[in-house]
Amino acid sequence: MASEIDELFKLPLGEFTSARNALAAKLKKAGRAAEADEVKALPKPSASVWAVNQLYWRFRPDFDRLLDAGERLRAAQSAQLARGAADVRESVNARRDAVAALLRAAERVLHDGGHGASRDTLRRVTTTLEALSVYGSLPDAPRAGRLTADVETPGFETVAALLPGGGAAKRAATRPPPAPSPPKATRGVESAEAAARRREQERKQSVAAAKLAVREAERALNAARKRAERAANAFETAEARASEQDAKRAELERQLARAANEAAAARSRAREAESGAKDASQAAEGAERALEAARRALAELEGDG
Repeated sequence: MASEIDELFKLPLGEFTSARNALAAKLKKAGRAAEADEVKALPKPSASVWAVNQLYWRFRPDFDRLLDAGERLRAAQSAQLARGAADVRESVNARRDAVAALLRAAERVLHDGGHGASRDTLRRVTTTLEALSVYGSLPDAPRAGRLTADVETPGFETVAALLPGGGAAKRAATRPPPAPSPPKATRGVESAEAAARRREQERKQSVAAAKLAVREAERALNAARKRAERAANAFETAEARASEQDAKRAELERQLARAANEAAAARSRAREAESGAKDASQAAEGAERALEAARRALAELEGDG
């Protein structure tokens, strides 16, 4: 059934509901009631979600580059935390470029599908792409290609958990270090204090890593939103120009129709004039023949006299 469900999400958005209902009816008729109910419960995606699904199915290399860029960014952030000097700019730029390429493709997909690539729609597409790049290929990541709702950028705790060693980082960042047990001797007090300092240092490092991930995600998201806004403005300008050209074309078509009508009327008058000219020419020829006959008759009478 998985492939049949995949096919639903590859369809034009307007065909989704009827195809979903048809598949559910087919499964129910085959005695697969549970699967039929599962299919019937699939909500119709919004235009922005549909566009992201189409990117997954139709632009897979670009989509995989986005996920790979997200993985490499997380690795770079982890290295930066461990070594303190790793540069994440290259990874950030790679993910930004991957999102930009997919956003341009999304505009074409929306336009070809008869859906408006409005500023809000492109913003939601950008947010979902950014969120998917953060989740990457983790087992609990949203299912790209089968999305039914926009995906929001994960919050602080989720980002912390997604970093390498993130489970421990998340636990350390969300709970205070336990208080040391009452010491029995001076040496025991020193060991407990050292352990507490070490735990606190680890907690601070985990929090710093998570904050860094959030800042990088926010920076990339803001840049993508600006690009989406510029793209939306360019689209609106192009739409306005296209509408203006459509109006000019319509006016030219009206003028052409009027000119065609006038030309047809002129041709009709020309045909009437041609017919009149033929009649006049024939009448003139008849008159000339009558004149010649009269002259011959006159000459004969004068000769007899």
